[in-house]
Amino acid sequence: MSTFTLHLHSMTAARSVPGVRSLVARDASGSFGIQAGHEDFLTALEFGLARYRTGAVDWQYLALPGGILRVAAGAVWLFTRRYLEDSDYRRLGGELERQLRAEEEALRETRVSLQQMEQQLLRRLWELEQRGSPA
Repeated sequence: MSTFTLHLHSMTAARSVPGVRSLVARDASGSFGIQAGHEDFLTALEFGLARYRTGAVDWQYLALPGGILRVAAGAVWLFTRRYLEDSDYRRLGGELERQLRAEEEALRETRVSLQQMEQQLLRRLWELEQRGSPA
């Protein structure tokens, strides 16, 4: 069976996976598969899981927040902000959940910080107004 090279690019890393037999991903039209010899193709991927298979290996899963997939010159390029990869989608789901909780906590801390800055700004404006008004 023919194979292709999958080029994975994120904001922090780039790597190539040679010998890929098939890739399954999802865009706005639904799930689709890519095999060697596929016509040139460009699409925007949706948030979720993609998966690929090499010769003797089971599926490898990629969790990603969307991205761009390009098929050209007998290879596939996947560009995304970031991705997680694992051969066990359950373990991948656990890692996604852990990262989501960490991001939610960071967002909560940012909100608290913004509220504190807003309160300090309002207090400072009130103090400036009090100094400027006649007693």
